[in-house]
Amino acid sequence: MTAAPVEVVLHHLSDDAEQVVSAYHEASRRMAGTPGLLGNRLLRAVGDPRALVVVSRWSDWDAFVAWEGGAAHKEQTAPLRPFRDLERDRPFEIYRELARYEGGHPQSAPEGA
Repeated sequence: MTAAPVEVVLHHLSDDAEQVVSAYHEASRRMAGTPGLLGNRLLRAVGDPRALVVVSRWSDWDAFVAWEGGAAHKEQTAPLRPFRDLERDRPFEIYRELARYEGGHPQSAPEGA
């Protein structure tokens, strides 16, 4: 079994989504090659065009914690920081994968899920 992947959801709020898109691309370029980062995506809420989230997927908890505690973390994510949704109690959530289907088939439960 492998370690459970981790997804981090960062909530953002802006009247100008294009600014967030630009900041997202810059932050993503800065994070390219980060160990354990499997990818990320920017999503806009259907019900509120001001609400956006960045969802990053990490290979495991240890990789995420190593990056978050590292020196490069704040510089890499700086372009998005002005758009963080501070109206929420927590502008982020962290999720561990418990189960998954791919191509209509269940996958093995990750270790530590």
